[in-house]
Amino acid sequence: MSKSTKEQMRIITKGVQTLVNEAELEAKLIKAEKENKPLTIKLGLDPSAPDIHLGHAVVLRKIKQMQDLGHRAVIVIGDFTGKIGDPTGKSKGRNALTTEQVEANAKTYAEQIFKVLDKNKTEVRFNSEWLSKLNFEDVLRLAATTTVARILERDDFQKRYNNNTPIGIHEFFYPLMQAYDSVELEADIELGGTDQTFNILMGRTLQKTMGQEQQIAMFMPILEGLDGIEKMSKSLGNYIGVSEPANIMFKKVMEVPDELIIKYFELATDEHPDRIDEIKQALSNGENPRDIKLELARIITGLYHSREEVEGAIRYYEEAFSKKAIPTDLPELQIGKESNTLLDIVSSLVEAGFVPSSSELRRIVKQKGVQLNQEEVVDLSRSIQSGDILKIGKKKFVKLIK
Repeated sequence: MSKSTKEQMRIITKGVQTLVNEAELEAKLIKAEKENKPLTIKLGLDPSAPDIHLGHAVVLRKIKQMQDLGHRAVIVIGDFTGKIGDPTGKSKGRNALTTEQVEANAKTYAEQIFKVLDKNKTEVRFNSEWLSKLNFEDVLRLAATTTVARILERDDFQKRYNNNTPIGIHEFFYPLMQAYDSVELEADIELGGTDQTFNILMGRTLQKTMGQEQQIAMFMPILEGLDGIEKMSKSLGNYIGVSEPANIMFKKVMEVPDELIIKYFELATDEHPDRIDEIKQALSNGENPRDIKLELARIITGLYHSREEVEGAIRYYEEAFSKKAIPTDLPELQIGKESNTLLDIVSSLVEAGFVPSSSELRRIVKQKGVQLNQEEVVDLSRSIQSGDILKIGKKKFVKLIK
């Protein structure tokens, strides 16, 4: 922790939407420096949707920045709470996940988070370690720390109660169990999206009740997707996945709306606040947003891919979109030997991220936006063979390989 407290505060608070509270965070940093003891940063993951995109990675990037300052991250995989299902934002109760589903999703999560976090400075824990050991007396003691009125302050519970939509008593325990995780870990900081406000603040309350120093609650803003309007979402097709090939990731970043350039620098990169201030100044001085976006695309792609892959992505982009030619360095899609028409590979194209959905592909075909070997595709019954080059829309190329 060689950086001063003031410098650490600048880096830690970059892009943060809400911090509870700043004075306590500064005091924790001073104490950590004095005692030469890193802060414990907690992030809870409910393993129900393990496919991570840049929107999910916002909190992971913030944790990585704190790891680079010398602090310790603990990722809590909610294998126990996942069996209940987080009711946050839901108009009705969620179906509990099976043990097998939780374990499979948790494994996928663990593989993906280390695309962002420093594995050597990260501890992965499963909250079944401690929650499964609580007896009924412990559970009653935990329930006694809060009131029904407090739990009903949550918008989703309040709406369901007012609409006479059933609420299971077990759902009331979700925020309490997430809070208990903070007590067990003696967390100094807990991060989450703004939709986790109630649950994370419950952690502060429970820590205080149990005589612990309260964790700092840090809330990151929602990152809009490529449409510039809706929250980044795979189902909406406006996402950038952290596991996507370099040239697809680079091309997608270049599609970020100009008005979101700074927000992406703040939330999707580890760039220092001073550099972001320089970029803001350059944009206000009239520098071409496309040139700034090229830097953004290079930085984001470089966070998830090797230098060679980034250079290949840049060459691919310049050839495909600056020179309007078919790139020489094309992404490839392995298709089955039995695949004889475009219709046979629609699901493969969707899974690989070349098109959001089969219906979207059909829509692009109708709009004359799909080409096979530079010839317009009229319908998906068009025959294909190994080596064919498919162009979807204005910017996506893929080479079909059997």
